[in-house]
Amino acid sequence: MATDQLSRTFSALADPTRRAILAKLSFGEATVNDIAAPFAMSLPAISKHLQVLEKAGLISRGRAAQWRPARLNAKPLAPAAAWIGDYSHFWKQSFDALEQHLTQGNTQ
Repeated sequence: MATDQLSRTFSALADPTRRAILAKLSFGEATVNDIAAPFAMSLPAISKHLQVLEKAGLISRGRAAQWRPARLNAKPLAPAAAWIGDYSHFWKQSFDALEQHLTQGNTQ
């Protein structure tokens, strides 16, 4: 079964460790050891997270001598942000209704 890019992106972002890895890579490329440092997990576990991010197109891996630094590729995040943004009107209406309710509650 084929999976579309948006589904791969959201699937990769579903894990908090992978989101933290992307946050770290937003500051620049890093090696697996650099990425693994703040986590209480093995290097193979971090490597599996990196594989998921790479398959989703959210990171790319280079080669510098024996190192394979990872770098963020934010391009696939744009369609995900747009999809979420399509619901902004719903949230705005909900917050407007909440504000109206709270305002009416304070005047009574």
